[in-house]
Amino acid sequence: MDVCHGATKYGFDTVVVCQKGREKTYEKYYRRRSNGKGGEKGCVGNIILVDKFSDIVKESVQKELRALNTVFIHNRYFWVYCDFAKIEKDFKVPIFGLREGVKLEERDHPNNQYVLLQKAGIRIPKIVKGSDEKVSEKALHERLKKYFGVGGGPLIVKVNELQRSYERAFFVINSVANFEMKSGKMIAEKHISKDDLFKKAVFEEYIVGAHINLNYFYSTLTDEVELMGTDTRRQTNLDGFLRLDAKQQVDLLDSNFRPKMIETGHYAVTMKESLVEKALALGEKFVKTMKKEVPPGMIGPFALQGAVVAEDGKEDFVIFDVSMRIPGSPGTKFTPYSGYLYGDSLSYGERIAMEIEMAVEQNKLEKILT
Repeated sequence: MDVCHGATKYGFDTVVVCQKGREKTYEKYYRRRSNGKGGEKGCVGNIILVDKFSDIVKESVQKELRALNTVFIHNRYFWVYCDFAKIEKDFKVPIFGLREGVKLEERDHPNNQYVLLQKAGIRIPKIVKGSDEKVSEKALHERLKKYFGVGGGPLIVKVNELQRSYERAFFVINSVANFEMKSGKMIAEKHISKDDLFKKAVFEEYIVGAHINLNYFYSTLTDEVELMGTDTRRQTNLDGFLRLDAKQQVDLLDSNFRPKMIETGHYAVTMKESLVEKALALGEKFVKTMKKEVPPGMIGPFALQGAVVAEDGKEDFVIFDVSMRIPGSPGTKFTPYSGYLYGDSLSYGERIAMEIEMAVEQNKLEKILT
């Protein structure tokens, strides 16, 4: 809806591809229609219904999209429900942004986001085990024993859920015994699998800091990195758990309650102005590295997600996630950073529409589409 709103504001028609049973938000509630006063309300112009999201690669669906002269704005779940190879090779609809970029968010992919962050000289958490490493139970225990034995702080374990493989289960450990207890319980409850834990899971330093997502826009037309806005996450059921006092938290944990870090939404936050230059420098470093490592590089929206830590009298960003497409936060316009640049704060949808309009006017669509 953020994209549709921005496109409508700049005079573009819109189309949303919906899976049957999940279309009412777009087909009914936010469909463009008369407001009863001679004008319009809503922002969704056209609907294409499919039985399942992966049907978007069917020639009949692509034909409809091409007939509408579509510029496709991709997001994370577009790739979750579809096959990377089919989208990259068989989806004959122009995509705004880097077509090959989203697979690099997967931590088991060569030249993945952590590799790219390191090449860019951007600080990431210490890694005890990467997702591309397959280790035995004994070898992993030895690594954990060594890490905790020299005073290593808590680790966060990121492993795919068993039922919803596109979502990750997170749990924090502070010792080998703590790991055995928590992982054993999750395996027994069929929340995760033992195979995924030792073959695909990530074990990394848990960053104790203020979480913040840095949301950017890189314009290939002006060669500038813009800070669109900053936000942080609402997570189920962790948010409610953290609102309880310590005794209630302990009682819940004793009753087999397990906090979950499933993202439910985001909310806008601001940061100290002294951090703005550092944030923009990180964005520029990442864009420069992407141009070199994954041509043609970043196009349009992306995000570096992490936390601010205070160490040795100075603050630093530690980045532990990258979005190589529009991030999942329509709340970016409610922070002031794009407004400082353009006079009024812009949503991602508005900024994307602005870039497409500029590319059309300059006859440079090939610079923003893949």
